Amino acid sequence: MKRIAIQGILGSFHDIAAHQYFNGEQVQLICCATFEEVFENIHRDPTVIGMTAIENTIAGSLLHNYELLRASGATIVGEHKLHITHSICCLPDDDWSTLREVHSHPVALMQCRDYLANHPDLKAVEAEDTAGSAEYISSHQCHGWAAICHADAAKMYGLKVLEDHIEDNKHNFTRFLVVSDPRKADFLRPLNEANKASIVFSLPHEEGSLSKVLTILSFYDINLTKIQSLPVIGHEWEYLFYVDVTYEDLIRYRQAIDAITPLVKRIKILGEYKAS
Repeated sequence: MKRIAIQGILGSFHDIAAHQYFNGEQVQLICCATFEEVFENIHRDPTVIGMTAIENTIAGSLLHNYELLRASGATIVGEHKLHITHSICCLPDDDWSTLREVHSHPVALMQCRDYLANHPDLKAVEAEDTAGSAEYISSHQCHGWAAICHADAAKMYGLKVLEDHIEDNKHNFTRFLVVSDPRKADFLRPLNEANKASIVFSLPHEEGSLSKVLTILSFYDINLTKIQSLPVIGHEWEYLFYVDVTYEDLIRYRQAIDAITPLVKRIKILGEYKAS
């Protein structure tokens, strides 16, 4: 059985992503209130695997999670892309005529903004979690309240789905990273199947330093799929660059890493894994 630490509760998108990624395997979830707790669980018990969101096609990158990943020492062993769909749900004996408020995570409310604009009588209330909103309404029997969450979460907590697929953009995906203690990485992903890597590095404050690195990656046929810069706290105008690359040849990829290492101030491989 795999023990998976997630941010959120049963029925959350992290729960759905974990079960999809480990489809057919026995999974025991460790539900955490924060992303910090996810990495703390991995640190305390090396057998625990973490599942953490890293970016959304609409809301963008979860910048704090990049820093948590780098500081934790955990290794990325996989990724999963989940299609995000939202439903609006309520207690079985409520309906549109009795609803006054709709509760959900602020990102979910934002992703259903156009839909909610067509229901001006509903007051939008921000909450910590999508599934958590459904659970709270169910356990406290909050008549007149609705939740926005995944339809599976609504059913899990005995709520009635008034309408499904209410998200404004139907091409809404979240990318999740599967992370583990480095000592367990080889048991979770065969390195010979890896074709993607996430690395982080800083650069000397010199003209063209980033361009030189990107040119070398291109020379070795390494495809840059994402680059995210974050400031180095306490060092004015210095940045860490988080880069995702894909490759077809492991040897060429390793040669590229060796080639750019002398050009950067420090470099760390956050993980080598199979692209979703």
